Amino acid sequence: MKANRFQNPEVAAIFADYPAGIRKKLLELRQLIFETARNTEGVGAIEETIRWGQPSYITAESGSGTTIRLDKVKNKPGQLAVYVHCQTSLIDDFRRKHGKTLNFETNRAIHFSEGEILPITKLREFIESALTYHLRK
Repeated sequence: MKANRFQNPEVAAIFADYPAGIRKKLLELRQLIFETARNTEGVGAIEETIRWGQPSYITAESGSGTTIRLDKVKNKPGQLAVYVHCQTSLIDDFRRKHGKTLNFETNRAIHFSEGEILPITKLREFIESALTYHLRK
């Protein structure tokens, strides 16, 4: 699957409704999810769907990871986030490693501003951890 094409028209519609700056950053994150999955052993194909009203990325083929969700942050204009299931240890683990350099929301998300440059290396590490979460348990 080419990452620039949407698998699900409902996901495409959600992306189309985002403000331009938010959409651009979320599309970068989406691309990074597909690239990381392609380059990570044991992950397999990613299913693009909607969970909790948010564009979501699932390791349906392999079951290797937990769902990654992308969205704008409600009630915070210009903010976007990468969400994972709150009952995983992913955010806590990443907070211990990068707590001073990233903006976390409890145990469920990492927030970014549409105006900031995304920390691609850290995000790739986080995405890989999410995509392989069940392989390590």
